[in-house]
Amino acid sequence: MSVPRQPAATGEVVVHLQRRNVELLLILLACSFGLAGWIMTHLALYNSLPPNLPLVAGLWYGLGLVAHLFVRFLTPWADPVILPCVFLLNGLGLAMIARIDQIPDPPRNDVASQLLWTSLGIVLFIGVLILVRDHRRLQRYPYLLFIAGVALLLLPLIPGLGIALGGAQIWIRVFGYSFQPAEVAKILLAVAFAAYFYEKRDVLALAGKRFMGLDFPRARDLGPIALMWIAALGIMVFQNDLGTALLFFGLFTVMIYIATQRPAWPLLAGVMFIVAGFLAYNFTNHVPRRVNAWLDPFSNYDANLQIISAQFGYAWGGLFGRGWGMGRPGLTPLAKSDFIAGALGEELGILGLMAVVMVYALISARGMKAALLCPDGFGKLLAGGLAFVFSLQVFAIVGGITRLLPLTGLTTPFMSQGGSSLVANWMIIGILMVISHRARMPQIATATPQELLTPDDATAVITR
Repeated sequence: MSVPRQPAATGEVVVHLQRRNVELLLILLACSFGLAGWIMTHLALYNSLPPNLPLVAGLWYGLGLVAHLFVRFLTPWADPVILPCVFLLNGLGLAMIARIDQIPDPPRNDVASQLLWTSLGIVLFIGVLILVRDHRRLQRYPYLLFIAGVALLLLPLIPGLGIALGGAQIWIRVFGYSFQPAEVAKILLAVAFAAYFYEKRDVLALAGKRFMGLDFPRARDLGPIALMWIAALGIMVFQNDLGTALLFFGLFTVMIYIATQRPAWPLLAGVMFIVAGFLAYNFTNHVPRRVNAWLDPFSNYDANLQIISAQFGYAWGGLFGRGWGMGRPGLTPLAKSDFIAGALGEELGILGLMAVVMVYALISARGMKAALLCPDGFGKLLAGGLAFVFSLQVFAIVGGITRLLPLTGLTTPFMSQGGSSLVANWMIIGILMVISHRARMPQIATATPQELLTPDDATAVITR
């Protein structure tokens, strides 16, 4: 619907179309992709349909329908594209885990536990919609959330509680179950940063001195970024986790830049992260190994078998892939978790992998759009920070598997096997849906529609 070009008169309301029916159709289509991948795998391997196809199909489509219904009634103005994209990625991840389950003899059934984690993630997504009806309520407790987030980051270092898996000390074990607390800390710290920077934005943006055309902050205002630099360095050194350090420092940097719009902050952050990386490279063992595996993996075939196998898989899959069930992704260690993007690239091809990356980019873009449309500064910061850290995680893990970057050990959101990342990312999507709902709901127009809306918005201007 076209938007009038004349300035909005007093009493006019800018109304975005809800598009909930469009969302429902997109969810059904997205669920079909994952289900089709599972069916094609069984046809390729066993020349028959899966024996429990009706039950699994009913459960999978039922989860999509339940999530849609809660969105329809609780956040009817939310973005209609984000949730279908998430179901598309989650479904493809489940299909690939089910495919890799068929490789050993006898076959495994890890996809059942992953489907259980998916169900829990959707429950928590719905819980966010119910409990956080207005995202501005999260703004009240920045320091408490910051302390809780840092405490979660430090939990794996507690003797008897933290465990080392894959060389990284980022897991805790409780009652026989392992969990990665940094995934929840990511959400808490994002909310804490958004609240803090929104409160201190004027001081951080205006105070300081100008040098070589850039406005630099005062020394007293460097405390927050120095604290995060020390935290990132500590994570790299004591937890052997380059990926988490990159993620949290990147989250902090982009949010302080969004709040202040001063280029000096990301420049300072970039210099400090380079210094931290240099120190970690020279005084730790795991960072040099990651860099050497990135620059010259064939110098140590046994130590770098994982990344080398992924490269061979990409080469064998080629542009269009071997097809579901026709590749050999099981030759790559940890193909279900860390290297699931490599398995997808082998069986779906480079084109298929790039299509998956574009879906991730679409989620990030819609999150950024929610930040642009959000009428309050806290919501802008929170949506922008969450959308950025989501895209940074995808860039880091896909870049590591394709040797664009050193390996970071991060998970591929919604696709990798494991519950910590999956449920945390479902909660992030819930927050983004709440913010986009508040941003797109009817509001009194205080400017021309062209100033408030992007050209592709489906909107109407209604005079009350």
